[in-house]
Amino acid sequence: MDGVMESMSFFASLFKVHENPERGMWYLYFTIVLLSALVYYLGFAKKLSIGKNIIIYVSLFFGCTLLTFLGVFLPIAEGLLVAAIFLGIYKIRLRSHKKEQTMGDSQ
Repeated sequence: MDGVMESMSFFASLFKVHENPERGMWYLYFTIVLLSALVYYLGFAKKLSIGKNIIIYVSLFFGCTLLTFLGVFLPIAEGLLVAAIFLGIYKIRLRSHKKEQTMGDSQ
């Protein structure tokens, strides 16, 4: 059992997938869904109609099922977290750069 625990990803160990698989897998699934939605929103989302957004997020919701099974032993959630951090920093810097550019244009 120790060999399995050592090869589990951080979030799988955090949610104790090895002790309570049902609850741990649900926690891991919702973590991956939330992080995937955040990465999509920060990096790829465009202004779309509500119907297209629903289709995208439903597809994302179902696609994360496979990622959850892989995420027990591979760093899927950890990679999504790093991507969300980098995209968040990029968005903040882009917004401040645009604000500075707008202030410079108005003077």
